Amino acid sequence: MTYIDLPAARRATGSVRLPGSKSISNRLLLLAALARGTTELRGLLEADDTRVMIDALRQLGVRFEDSSLPGLTVHGIGGTFPVKQADLFLGNAGTAFRPLTAALALAGGEYRLHGVPRMHERPIRDLVDSLRAIGAQIDYEATHGYPPLRIHPSSIATGQAVRVRGDVSSQFLTALLLALPLAGGGRIEVEGELISQPYIAITLKVMRRFGLEVRQEDWRGFDVPAGPYTAAGRMFVEGDASAASYFLAAGAIGSGPVTVLGVGSESTQGDVRFVEVLERMGATVTMTSDAITCAGQAPLRPLDMDLNHIPDAAMTAAVLALVGDGPSTLRNIASWRVKETDRLFAMATELRKLGAEVEEGADYLRITPGALRPHVAIDTYDDHRMAMSFSLVALAGVPVRINDPECVAKTFPGYFDAFRSIVQ
Repeated sequence: MTYIDLPAARRATGSVRLPGSKSISNRLLLLAALARGTTELRGLLEADDTRVMIDALRQLGVRFEDSSLPGLTVHGIGGTFPVKQADLFLGNAGTAFRPLTAALALAGGEYRLHGVPRMHERPIRDLVDSLRAIGAQIDYEATHGYPPLRIHPSSIATGQAVRVRGDVSSQFLTALLLALPLAGGGRIEVEGELISQPYIAITLKVMRRFGLEVRQEDWRGFDVPAGPYTAAGRMFVEGDASAASYFLAAGAIGSGPVTVLGVGSESTQGDVRFVEVLERMGATVTMTSDAITCAGQAPLRPLDMDLNHIPDAAMTAAVLALVGDGPSTLRNIASWRVKETDRLFAMATELRKLGAEVEEGADYLRITPGALRPHVAIDTYDDHRMAMSFSLVALAGVPVRINDPECVAKTFPGYFDAFRSIVQ
């Protein structure tokens, strides 16, 4: 196994230009592909998750120019995909797998969708059930409720109503919202609590930029118009707010100031609200329209907070709890169970290695910090956010080893170089 050793550090200061948002990048790529006309996309994320989306769209007949990221010109197909038979490998990219499942279920072709082994452990039954309810023909290739999937030609009536659970993954609702215009629109009703609402807000805004306005009722009912989408001209992707959390947290632990560039007060991403976590823990945060600066010093105040709205950035908060001056509780994070790994289990396991006492519940972690152990080898479970979050341990003044650091290539290939650029 490869690893990276991070020496003990006491100070973080400087600035970091963030990569493009993964969530926005893959939504834009899909809608630019489905739209009528040509869209120029600038500032796209250069990472594994976007590359598998681009490769899949190429296989489906979408033509690209300026083929080197972060800029692409997409020639939209103005409807459903022209290629009616394809075998698509989508890695571990939920932001590609779930929306493409819905779009291809309505495309009238024969498709196989698969990914890495962990992707085949991430549930998709709720989305498949919703699509089957409106006439889609989808089979599970192996385990019921999980990828790989085989999608067959089907006849979908236009303007239908569909229901979907909202309490497992917001990506199921996003997939239906993005795809339903291909079937003449319709109504989506959400069953149960809708988690990660800010990600749905991103979806609705992106659809609006491509000419379709969804009417939503209190996050429980969505009236989706018929397509086609219309090309958006030129669009710029804002920086990744989830990635911003690591550098802002570094400023909170390591005196700072640390500034992230490319995301700020005008961000559409929910994870920009990680600044609320930092402020509750005693850090000082300032924001402009496209930059955020954080300064602080350990120990931080303990945290007790519902983090359902920022599940990815909540992982950064879990590591910050190691330098709190009392127990912290992260609540309403059940969605961690179905991410790139079971993040509740993985986070609890690695925090305990470092000397913390951790209570792992069905949807929460309670973390009581202890004396940090040096030279701990952190296992990352092929999860980019585990690797990036635990890099912060070095700023608590102890050396730490991160196993399999290459897993950050999923969303931020240059992460460790950027981290070292601000650490002293």
